[in-house]
Amino acid sequence: MGGVRERLRSLRERVRSELVDALAKKHTPRQVAGSFALGVFITALPTLGTGLLLFLVIIALFASVSKLALFASVIVLNPVAKWGVYGASFWLGSEILGPIEGVGWRDVSLSAAPDVVARLLVGNLILAVVLTVVAYVAAYRLTAAYRRRNGQIGYIERLIE
Repeated sequence: MGGVRERLRSLRERVRSELVDALAKKHTPRQVAGSFALGVFITALPTLGTGLLLFLVIIALFASVSKLALFASVIVLNPVAKWGVYGASFWLGSEILGPIEGVGWRDVSLSAAPDVVARLLVGNLILAVVLTVVAYVAAYRLTAAYRRRNGQIGYIERLIE
């Protein structure tokens, strides 16, 4: 039992160290917030699992992307939470494009009729944009507050940000 506790403690310390590193050093608050927001946008879309591959491509192409912030979006919009996003997306799409006769939110699937998919995608795109804005603001404020609290943002940077 002691071995399991030690491994969990070690894992917790590594995760904590990575979080502190992401918040404190390598990237600016805007880069951290942008990376997290981009991850939320991609994760909110119905990418059918290809979002993680897209993350790897983004990381390979752009050095300014915070890997941890990008992948943290998967924790926020995990597979369980995504079903709620899909339900809300279909509802929102139906509110915008109108209801489909004989089809309710329980009938949503990618093999459904084009009208259902259209409503799902319209609603999903709108929700993804809203979630992206909220994610950017939250991540920026958290990162900047963390850095201010630890004296890592100076007077001039505070004026700019």
